[in-house]
Amino acid sequence: MLASLQLGDGNNLGTREGKIALDCSVRETKNGTYTISTTDFFFPLVDNPYLQGRIGAANVLSDLYAEGVDRCDFVLMLLAACRDMPSEERTICTREMVKGFSDACDEAETVVTGGQTVLNPWPVIGGVATSVVTKEDFVASDGAKVGDVVVLTKPLGTQVAVNVHQWKNSTGNKHWKECLSHITEDDASLMMHEAVCSMARLNKNAGSLMLKYKAHAATDVTGFGILGHAQNLSENQVDFVGIELHTLPCIRKTPVINEHVFNFRLITGYSAETSGGLMVCISPEAAPQYIEELEKLDKGSKAWIIGNVVASKERKSIITEDCKILEV
Repeated sequence: MLASLQLGDGNNLGTREGKIALDCSVRETKNGTYTISTTDFFFPLVDNPYLQGRIGAANVLSDLYAEGVDRCDFVLMLLAACRDMPSEERTICTREMVKGFSDACDEAETVVTGGQTVLNPWPVIGGVATSVVTKEDFVASDGAKVGDVVVLTKPLGTQVAVNVHQWKNSTGNKHWKECLSHITEDDASLMMHEAVCSMARLNKNAGSLMLKYKAHAATDVTGFGILGHAQNLSENQVDFVGIELHTLPCIRKTPVINEHVFNFRLITGYSAETSGGLMVCISPEAAPQYIEELEKLDKGSKAWIIGNVVASKERKSIITEDCKILEV
């Protein structure tokens, strides 16, 4: 739909035709620097307003990190307080969302300098993140090369885990009853724990290592799912390339829920992710070192080689027929 609107003036960097931006708007300024900016917001998919705020910030910042940027200069906060909550609950909820957002920005070594607040039926938080850099300070999103491997820095399955958690806490929910034929309550709790830890973790280290290891292109995996974002990435490359995904690392027990309880299209690559990992196109020689250093910086959180960049006149991305499903 966005492509049909012909948005942009052809001067956005990092996309093949320079039109609507892939993750961020990347613009050259009059003084020769580059402004990289992005915006996003997050609805309440978790019970804890502090964690909602933290995940909201991680989600906003992720687009910057997908450009290989190692810092964010400033953030504007977009905040919607719930008008339907009692006054005291609204105050507590809003304060905790803001605290979680602010703490994540502190960890990212950036600062919230302003924003906008409204009343809304749902409590929502997000923002606008901006970096001003030189041309040597970021990785354009359109440089993937045939022979690159594709690295994913967080597991898939957050949508499945969040829904299982919601079913579990809904009295008499039919999907939860079906889940109990395949998983235990402890499995569901661990699934949600892993999802929250993943969503709340910044992609800062994954982004900051892209320049060091000479990554060629990247995007973050969010609402379109792993294959949707792979296709968006391949369509925006200068070279005629596609991406073949041969491995899908998924949060433990999410594949069985997807297969037997409700089809979130996890295995076909279209299950939405929130604050997902970076999908990085990088040389096969550099990928193992990139992963090794990233896992050290992220205190043991894993990353995986999940695919290859291949020649494709149609710029087509696919999941291979023999794709391996990893439960992590």
